[in-house]
Amino acid sequence: MTEDTITIRLMTANDLDAILKIDAKILNSSRLEYYQFKFERLFSSSDYLPTSFVAEDNGTVVGFLMGELYVGQFGILQEVASIDTIGVDPSCQLKGVGKKLMNAFIDHLRQIGVNKINTLVDWNDAGLIKFFSANQFSPSRTINLERNI
Repeated sequence: MTEDTITIRLMTANDLDAILKIDAKILNSSRLEYYQFKFERLFSSSDYLPTSFVAEDNGTVVGFLMGELYVGQFGILQEVASIDTIGVDPSCQLKGVGKKLMNAFIDHLRQIGVNKINTLVDWNDAGLIKFFSANQFSPSRTINLERNI
């Protein structure tokens, strides 16, 4: 695989199995229910706007980036997108797949008038923080608040 053989396309409902396999390789466990819920929301909604992508190498899905578009939610008065899930097959990491996915996502958002992207990253996930930093993400002015109950 080379960066030249990687193609990016919009995610379809048929990509579920490939995404499950990649995610299981990364986490060493299955998140079937999570992805079934995500795919139902993404592809069964009448107001779905495509913002999720897959990366393919010679027709095989090797990575994915799942995003959502928010308009006026959480008191935010502008169109803002979020990245909630990203994964690249471990055998394909550090080969430009994530960068190509991010670029396609950003280009798509620009075309539909979005000017801000948010995401959440575990403070202890240095690899993911490094990836987002390399893609020009920085700490935001909003603070993620939580409460244990």
